[in-house]
Amino acid sequence: MPANTSVWREGIIAGVLGAAGVAVWFLGVDLIAGSPLRTPAALGGIMLSVFGGADQGRFINAVAYTVFHVAAFLAVGLAASKLVEMSQRMPHLTVGLLLFFVVFELGFYFVAMAMHQFDIMGTLGWYQVGAANLVAAALMGGYLWQRHPELKARITMALDGRI
Repeated sequence: MPANTSVWREGIIAGVLGAAGVAVWFLGVDLIAGSPLRTPAALGGIMLSVFGGADQGRFINAVAYTVFHVAAFLAVGLAASKLVEMSQRMPHLTVGLLLFFVVFELGFYFVAMAMHQFDIMGTLGWYQVGAANLVAAALMGGYLWQRHPELKARITMALDGRI
């Protein structure tokens, strides 16, 4: 299979895994709170208001946010897949994979903490967003790790400074 096709396929699968992991996490959180779809509906309402739209009700807000959520995770999955593919040809980019993971994780934590600080997210805690992000990273990273077992050796070499 051509490398480009593989990058797209793996990126899409990784993105869908990450998006699904976060969606299932928050569905569980919302079910425990007794309010299914509360999180995507609230985030959809925030997102629509940022883009100048009005609150469209729980279901439409949740659908709007889900579309954005999946698109964002597809972009992250494709970027991660492309970095993995590039690191095969240019081993020094393996350090970029590590940096991508760190930025992915820290970026979500900082955004979640900022949103919590300004009471944008209501009852949704930054730690819940952080846990969901860890679920996504584990699913996406685990998938790409399984697809590319040679990553372990390249990462070890990068951390040891042999690349």
